[in-house]
Amino acid sequence: IANELGANIDVVRLGCLLHDIGKVVTDEEGTHVEAGVNTIKRFGLPKEVVAAVAEHHEDKPFSSVESVIVWTADAISGSRPGARYEPHEEYVKRMGKIEEIAASFPGVDSTMAFQAGRDVRVIVNPQEVDDDKVTVLAHDIAARLEKEAEYAGQIKVTVIREVRAVGTTAAK
Repeated sequence: IANELGANIDVVRLGCLLHDIGKVVTDEEGTHVEAGVNTIKRFGLPKEVVAAVAEHHEDKPFSSVESVIVWTADAISGSRPGARYEPHEEYVKRMGKIEEIAASFPGVDSTMAFQAGRDVRVIVNPQEVDDDKVTVLAHDIAARLEKEAEYAGQIKVTVIREVRAVGTTAAK
C-alpha cells in the first residue's frame, strides 16, 4: 500500500510492526497506545513512526498518509476470522470438536489438535489402518473438518501409523 501511494515504506513498515508494542509493556499505566508511544520514544524511533503508533486507533487525528496506512493495515488484520480474542471456553470447545471429528473415523486411536486448531495429529492402529489407507484417511478427515469444524485459515491433518519391532540380544 505504501509503495502504491508513494508513502515512506520504512515508516509504514515500522509503524505496522510496532503499533501494538504497548500490549506487552507491563510496567506502565494507560492504554496500549500510550505505553507503545512511550516505549518507542525511549528507543529514539523517528517521530513519523511515533505518530503512526499514536494515531493507529484514531485517538488523535491522522498527521500523515503513513499513519492512515498503519491504521488501515491494523483494521484489515484485525478483521480476519480468529484474529481477535476468543474466550477460553470457546477455544477449548473448538479444539475438542476438531479432535472429536478426527477421532470419529475407524482405526483412529488418538487425536491431538494444536497450533490453535491449525494442526491435527491423528494416531491410527496399524492393525486396522494399512499404509495404503493413511493418505486416504488424512484426506477424508480434512474433508469432514472443512464441513463440520469452525476454524480460520487451514487445518493440516497428519496421520501417523507406526509399527515398532524390537529385538534383544542374549545376555553375556
